[in-house]
Amino acid sequence: MVIESLILPSKAENKPWQMFFIGFLYSTIAIFLSLWIFEKQSSFVMVFLTVLAAIPIMYNTIKFEETKDTKIKNEKELIKEHNRAIIFLTFLFLGITLSCIIWYIFLPSNIVSYLFERQTQTITSMNSQISGNFIQNDLFIKIFLNNTKVLLFAILFALIYGAGAIFILTWNATVIATAIGNFIRSNIALYAASTGLVKAGAYFQIFSLGLLRYAIHGIPEIMAYFYGGLAGGIISVAIIRRHYLTKNFSYIIRDTSQLLLIAFSFLFVAALLEVYVTPLLF
Repeated sequence: MVIESLILPSKAENKPWQMFFIGFLYSTIAIFLSLWIFEKQSSFVMVFLTVLAAIPIMYNTIKFEETKDTKIKNEKELIKEHNRAIIFLTFLFLGITLSCIIWYIFLPSNIVSYLFERQTQTITSMNSQISGNFIQNDLFIKIFLNNTKVLLFAILFALIYGAGAIFILTWNATVIATAIGNFIRSNIALYAASTGLVKAGAYFQIFSLGLLRYAIHGIPEIMAYFYGGLAGGIISVAIIRRHYLTKNFSYIIRDTSQLLLIAFSFLFVAALLEVYVTPLLF
């Protein structure tokens, strides 16, 4: 790929905001290619094409971070360095998500119905699992365990495939975008039906509410997946490079343990926000 050859992890960490536009571009190209070539299967194909484009930058990032493990022995400094990678990968994720939201809102409904078909089915399935007369504590445990399962998949994919966690993250980006896009589109339709027109101010208010509703708990949740994916990826690269035969492997294990601890902490906070904070605001 041409774009990621121009943007190396070392450069991306200095200008993380650039990855937002890269993610937006990757996702947009993937959406229209999937609609053009694999129209009826586009809900999966767009994820695959986005992942295909993002794998080089993800894998180069993991290699770059694993190299830091062999050079930096101070854990606080090392976590600080890893955070720089997490930030620019988060911008990549946000770019993919916003691209999907925009095309969900503006594409014709018949195209949206099959472009986001699998994502809509996933949301429906998730909602059916957590619906019912759950008390908040039970709901918190159920959501936390469900998110933990996703985190374990991200770690496993990264460990086996190196940059494999990007698949889990991209899939989650499209699912979150579908939920936000549906919220915005539905509320715009309701507003238009009640007033006879859609004012710009009301449109942007609905758009902001849609983003905020899922961003409150969604951002720490995605951060958890990135930390977990980075930990699994670092171990994977260390094994490929045979660093497990060196004394540096003990530092790598210690560092990845810290990353996993941070990941589960973020996941815990995300579940708290989803159960106890988001319902109060929306």
